[in-house]
Parts: sequence; structure tokens; C-alpha cells
Amino acid sequence: MPLSRSLSMSSLSGLPVWEDEGLPVEDLLLFEVAWEVTNKVGGIYTVIQTKAKITVDEWGENYFMVGPYYEHNFKTQVESCDPPNPAIKKAMDCLTNNGSQVHFGRWLIEGSPYVILFDIGAAAWNLDRWKGELWDTCAISLPYHDREANDSLIFGSMVAWFFKELTDGFQDMPNVIAHFHEWQAGAGLVLCRSRKLPLATIFTTHATLLGRYLCAGNVDFYNNLDKFNIDKEAGERQIYHRYCLERAAVHCSHVFTTVSQITAVEADHMLHRKPDMVTPNGLNVKKFSAMHEFQNLHSINKAKIQEFVRGHFYGHLDFNLEKTLFFFIAGRYEFTNKGADIFLESLSRLNYLLRVHKSDVTVVVFFIMPARTNNFNVESLKGQAVRKQLWDTAHQVKEKFGKRLYEALLKGEIPDMNTILDRDDVTIMKRAIYATQRHGLPPVTTHNMLDDGSDPILSNVRRIGLFNCRTDRVKVVFHPEFLSSTSPLLPMDYEEFVRGCHLGVFPSYYEPWGYTPGECTVMGIPSVTTNLSGFGCFMEEHVTDPAAYGIYIVDRRFRSADESCNQLTQFMFGFCQQSRRQRIIQRNRTERLSDLLDWRYLGRFYMHARHLALSRTFPDKFKMDTAAPLRTDGFRYPRPSSVPPSPSVSLHSTPHHSDEEDEEPYDEEEEAERDRQNIKAPFSLETVPSGKKKLPG
Repeated sequence: MPLSRSLSMSSLSGLPVWEDEGLPVEDLLLFEVAWEVTNKVGGIYTVIQTKAKITVDEWGENYFMVGPYYEHNFKTQVESCDPPNPAIKKAMDCLTNNGSQVHFGRWLIEGSPYVILFDIGAAAWNLDRWKGELWDTCAISLPYHDREANDSLIFGSMVAWFFKELTDGFQDMPNVIAHFHEWQAGAGLVLCRSRKLPLATIFTTHATLLGRYLCAGNVDFYNNLDKFNIDKEAGERQIYHRYCLERAAVHCSHVFTTVSQITAVEADHMLHRKPDMVTPNGLNVKKFSAMHEFQNLHSINKAKIQEFVRGHFYGHLDFNLEKTLFFFIAGRYEFTNKGADIFLESLSRLNYLLRVHKSDVTVVVFFIMPARTNNFNVESLKGQAVRKQLWDTAHQVKEKFGKRLYEALLKGEIPDMNTILDRDDVTIMKRAIYATQRHGLPPVTTHNMLDDGSDPILSNVRRIGLFNCRTDRVKVVFHPEFLSSTSPLLPMDYEEFVRGCHLGVFPSYYEPWGYTPGECTVMGIPSVTTNLSGFGCFMEEHVTDPAAYGIYIVDRRFRSADESCNQLTQFMFGFCQQSRRQRIIQRNRTERLSDLLDWRYLGRFYMHARHLALSRTFPDKFKMDTAAPLRTDGFRYPRPSSVPPSPSVSLHSTPHHSDEEDEEPYDEEEEAERDRQNIKAPFSLETVPSGKKKLPG
């Protein structure tokens, strides 16, 4: 679902517009090959799905996505049709006539791109022959028990076969560009190059295979990049054949790209090739017609979360919901990679600080990470039932009270408050109050966990002692299931939930890009990220003072774990000290960064990669001055004009403050206009901004 944002004063229309690449798209065919075309597995699905519209707008009928065929996905997401290009139809027919199955249609997403889907199961009878060809070509052997690797070889072999039939039917025109994503598509690229097919190839790695495995094993990854014995590490984890496929694809491609600078450093060490350029991930940013609609949506959805909190903490609701902040972390349940370990430790320290300073602010923290459960927690369901019963009782008494008050006023009398409520009404209210009594603590988790004793989040909650006691200023709610608008507990979809929260916290240790803080930014919600995530590095490069725009970047590369915990704690404690008005101003600034993440800008990096691939494959037809600076230069947001030189100046020295205190003068439209005028000149991603450390490698 495309994310929406507000218009005009929150939008920096002063961003530089790059020149068109000038490619003759009418004489070119572009194919994007990925395992996740119509097949949602992970983050690459989001990349190719959201990028489809701007690519279709640029390439029109000459753009095709290529992926594996799954019957359910095809029936629910694809509208079958005939290929518009006779050469493509002829190549598909050739595969079909030789015992394979190929499906064509329009993917029913924004942009409606054409898709070519290869049926892996129907071609599995060729597996042994294709394994032999792979061995003869590049001496890579795939074990029989690794189904995913075997499927990727079948898929890659069919892709290479298709491209051979396609290019054999062309003379000089049109030229073909094939863009492959991740190692699952890598076999197709290797086979295309080994057969010397006349096509320009691009390979993008969104995360290295070995990097994921090493980080999941709790190693000090980034400080030991140059010390790993790559072949040994891959062999010990039984992924050496996959690693070989990935590395072969990297070295065979004409242009090699990654999604972030931090992944570029990783790829240089893990795959032994420095990426030619970085192609950051973007989002489809939709605009509202009303200027502050995203602030209204925050209020509406915050009220929904408050209703859940009223039920979940019934009997212990002795904190002011108007002074309660909602933090959250979401994503795959990778406890250390996603930074849930230092987040929990920081929450313990935040709880201590809020109690020591006698703060009246309460923080409710949501962990939205899918884990193994068998059903909803009975106590959680009971809480929502009690809340609804109280609401019904209050409405029932209100109706009686209102009717008697109305009748008394009609008679010209001031009603006697002692008689306007009869004994039955008082009895009903007393019963409702007694029903809210609770003998235990509010549950930490909303579901019954199958591995309660060994679950990493619950084990650490027990260690730090955050059990939702009355004295705790930090409350924890673990929702081990993705959000759904049909849930009986928290009936909200993910976008609504994010809009209702105050801060997203994503202190990841391994995050090649990181869509979750990007989604927060587009929706105007401040977030915490790290300098080990692609998103955090991107913001450090493009924003002079990220914290002023609501992007807090924790240093997990050059600091110890304890120092990173302290830094994260200070970020959250400082956020808790802000007044309501300061948070509104910060949300305006955060939302203003959404242009940076729009595919309309970031799509230009892909344009540059295609042009570079064509110039290397067909140098006689396509010229590019590789010594010239990239046309896809970035831009740099200045510090907001109303922010003092030191962030501490704008914070209260004590959490005891009033929202009505004198605030620094602020005019959003005036500040946004100054930002438009003061945006610094574009700079190349190859350079390092002044004051920034250059990453090793």
C-alpha cells in the first residue's frame, strides 16, 4: 500500500532536478530479474514493487519483470495477457515447446508492469543436466538437499535460455538490459555471461549472504571485516555453494551495485569487488491535498492506541494517557540484528532516569515481531472486554443522566445532583468499578508464547525487571504477530499504528537498508536508527543535523555496546522531555524529509546504473564519461533555521515543565521556505562530507 504524506509547506520543492539520462528507451528492452517478483518473501519485494511505477513511467511497454511462477500468486496478483512484443512471445513459445512453462501478464500493482514468470516445477526434470552445465561453466556444485539453491539454478537456467532465444532473434536493435537482484537470480546472470549473450547486465546485492549469517552468530562483524577467512566461514555454515553463486554473479556483471554505503564496504570484503555505485531504496510518496493531514492522522490513530492501552492496563491505569508516549520496534524477529537487545537494556536505563527525575511522563513500548504462538492471551482479551463493558456502562448512565437533566431544565429548575442519579445507577457504576480490579500485573505479551522460557525478548524482560509495575515509568507490550485491522486486540493495520506512535526505535546492528525508519519518516514520525544501517548512513550524508529533523542516529560502529546503550537512552530521555508543541514541530520537520526517500529522486541512481552498463557492453553505441562526477549527485539539507546551535538549548533542563511555557519562535512555512533556499549545492556520493569519518574500506 503506498504511503501518504502531506503537501506544500512540508515539501522541499527546492531539491535539484537531475538531467535526463538521454537513453533511447524506444530502442531498448529492460528486464528486472528477482526471486520476489509477485512473490513476497522479504524486503526486496518492497523495493521492486514500489519502484515499478517510476520505471514504467520511464520505459513504458519496454519494461518487464521476471520471476518464478507460483499458482496462487499468479491467480491473485496477475492479470494474464499476451506479450506485446513478438520477439518475447517467440522466445516464450520456444521454451514452452521444449517442455517448460512460461506465464505472462500484468502485475496488479501501481504502474501495472508486465511480468514473465517461469514455472520451476515444470522444468525440474532438467535439473541434473543444468547442474552439469553449471559445473562445466564455473565449477560450482549444488548439493541435492538444498532445495532453494536447486530452485534458483532451475530459475536461472530458464532465464538464460529465454534471453538466448530473445537475443538470437535480434540483429542490432533493440539492445537488452538485464538487472538481477540477489543471489537467487545470480545463476541466470552467470549463465548469460558464460554464453556471451549480447545484453548489458547489472547485479544488485541488498545484503551479502555471509554477512547475514555472521551477524546472526553474534560476531563483531564490522570491526573484523578484513580478518575473516571467507571460504572457511561459508563452508562451516554449509552455504559455500550459495556464496560461490553470489560471488560469481558479482564478478560477471557489467555493473555491480549495493543499496547503501555500509553494504558497499561489506561487499568489498565479502565478495572482493567494490561496487560501481550505490542505488538507495525509496518509497512511493503520495501527497495529501490538506497541508497538515498527517498531523490529524497522528491524533486519530493515537486515540486508537490509547483505547488499547486502557484495556490492556485496566486496574493499573494510574498514569495520564495525555502524557504517555508510544514507542515501537517492528520487523523480523532477529533479536540481535534488529537491535532488540540494546533497546531493552536502554529501556531499563530510561525507566531508571524517569523514576529518579520523578517524571510524570509514561512510555509504553510495543515490540511488533512475529514469534511462535498458539493464540491470544486470555488476560489481554479480558482487558479489552472489561474496557468495552465500562464504556457501555458509562453510556447507559449518561443517557439516563442526560434525559433527567434535560427534563429538569425544561421545567426551569436546577437539578439536584443528589437525586438525578438513582440508587440503581450508583449500583451499576460500583459494579463496573469492582470489575476493573486486578490482582496481577498487566501482561507483557498479548499472546500465549510457545517458547516462553527461551524467548529472547521475554528472557531479557525478566532480566531487567520491566514487569509493568505501577512504579515503572516504562511499560512493555510484546505483540508477537504482525498487525491487522481485523484483530480483536489491536484492530489497526501497520500504517495506522505507525502514524499513532510518537517514536520508532530501530537500533539495528545489521541492516543493509532499513525500510522501517524510512516509512516512519514519510509518515512524519521521528525514528531512531544507527550508522550501521543503510538508512542511517544515507541520512548522515544528506542531512546536516539529522536529530533536528527527528532522525536520531546511534553510533554502533565506533562505540562499545554499553556506550551505544547510553546514547540510545539519552536520545529517548531527551525525547521524553520535549513538550507537546516541540514534538509537533519535530514531526513537521521529519515529514519534510520525505522527498529524499521518494523514488522520483532515488530512481535516478538506477538510471545511471543502466547507462553505465550499456556504455560498458556496447561502447560503440553508448558513451559515458566515467571520470565525470555522477549525475545522480545527492543534496544536503541544512540545519532547520529555528534550531539553536546546540540541541540541548531547545530542551528543558528538567522534565517538570508545562506545555504552556514560552517556546522558541517557530513558523513552519517560513522555516520550510528558508530550507528550500538554503539547500547546499549537490555533492557526489563518492565524496565524504566535511566533518564525517570515511568508513574503512
